[in-house]
Amino acid sequence: MISERCGWTLNHPLMNEYHDHEWGNPLHDDHRWFEFIVLDAFQAGLSWLTILKKRENFRRALDQFDYEKIACYNDKKLAELIQDEGIIRNRLKITGTVTNAKAFIKIREEFGSFDDYIWGFTNGKVVINHFTSMKEIPARTELSDTISKDMKKRGFTFVGSTIVYAFLQAAGIVNDHLRGCYRHPDNQNHDNG
Repeated sequence: MISERCGWTLNHPLMNEYHDHEWGNPLHDDHRWFEFIVLDAFQAGLSWLTILKKRENFRRALDQFDYEKIACYNDKKLAELIQDEGIIRNRLKITGTVTNAKAFIKIREEFGSFDDYIWGFTNGKVVINHFTSMKEIPARTELSDTISKDMKKRGFTFVGSTIVYAFLQAAGIVNDHLRGCYRHPDNQNHDNG
């Protein structure tokens, strides 16, 4: 049946919205890339629904994910963030966000954009998988291992292979919509609206 959503949404309205309009769409905007990197780092050990519920708070607290501003955060700003009950108050993840902003800027300086850097790993092509059940979807792959290793070498933190795979899925470099999901590319021609 081709009318279903991927089961991970659990039919929660926020998760459905994210699945239907965002997850798996090929991303080419550096500000959004940085947002995904930050949110996936904060998600480690938590549910994605927890992050979606706090997403607007993160946007407010982290200057709309402006990596140029975040790279300049001082101790006073970090102390404010650690006290901010609207976000995940994890000191390592908060300081890691600043570290990652600095590494993100260096990649932009070297490659022109983070987008050019990250899509270079697949030569600009989307990896389309054909899984039929959530049990088949891996937590990490050779691609995420390679990117994780390279990002760590470039100074990023909280970019283990599992976290990297999650943001590759979210940002559409990897399309892991299930075969039965109406958003799977094989089903797009059948969905006339």
